[in-house]
Amino acid sequence: MAALQPLQHIEAGVLRVAYFEAGPAHGMPVLLMHGFPYDVHAYAEVAPLLAAQGCRVIVPFLRGFGDTRFVSIATPRSGEQAALGADLMALMDALALTRAVLAGYDWGGRAACVVAALWPERCTGLVTYNGYNIQHIASAMSPLAPDGERRLWYQYYFHSERGRAGLVSNRRALCRLLWQTWSPTWAFDDATFERSAAAFDNPDFVDVVIHSYRHRFGLVAGDPACAAIEQRLATQPPIGVPTISFDGTDDGVRPPADAAQDAQRFTGPRSHRIVPGVGHNMPQEAPRVFADAVLELVRGAH
Repeated sequence: MAALQPLQHIEAGVLRVAYFEAGPAHGMPVLLMHGFPYDVHAYAEVAPLLAAQGCRVIVPFLRGFGDTRFVSIATPRSGEQAALGADLMALMDALALTRAVLAGYDWGGRAACVVAALWPERCTGLVTYNGYNIQHIASAMSPLAPDGERRLWYQYYFHSERGRAGLVSNRRALCRLLWQTWSPTWAFDDATFERSAAAFDNPDFVDVVIHSYRHRFGLVAGDPACAAIEQRLATQPPIGVPTISFDGTDDGVRPPADAAQDAQRFTGPRSHRIVPGVGHNMPQEAPRVFADAVLELVRGAH
């Protein structure tokens, strides 16, 4: 089982980002963004498929994961959506990428959606899992149906100091439980989990995760440096770039929805697809389908 190596590092905004790169330097840039609690190895099979088709593939560790580090001890360890979007923009600037196809799921999909919505001139096309992935924090305290609430137990757990302590003490067991319940039909083995779990040893992992799940419910303040971005996101800005969105039939976080659910949030060309037998970690569970969607957007841009 190959690890994504070697890693490269670059100073980008408030982070020194660790990332894997593959493919020709002058190929169409594609940024592949992982989620929580996963890492760059969600794209271990997707990245070579795209590189083989001439894409310049960049797979960064998000803040709080792997070898990515904050440049300053003074920077708030925020996990809010505005920070994730700002990180992606800073990375594109640092790599001198004028435009790129952005693809992701969970936290990484949120970062991609933020950039696609707020800086569409930088996004050639978007692949997003779970549709419009920008949080509407003002309505976060409105309850879902009971089954939806049950699925979000881990978020409420992280709202308490007991949950923080549980993440500190049991981070591998807890994250593995999330893998199992979010992708109940994905038969991953111990080696696959451990390859990604090493990324959770980042010294900022717990702080960033806890802040993310508290901020999205309006329970804690955000990073003041991100306030202007959060204000723009509060309006639920539409996404106008060419988009392929996915849901999986076996997703333990969010059940699949038809295209109509987020239709008003996508004002450009969009294809919404339901993938059978796939849980929450689509690029690792269905790498060929995910890679083909990225390539569809790459080819449409030429």
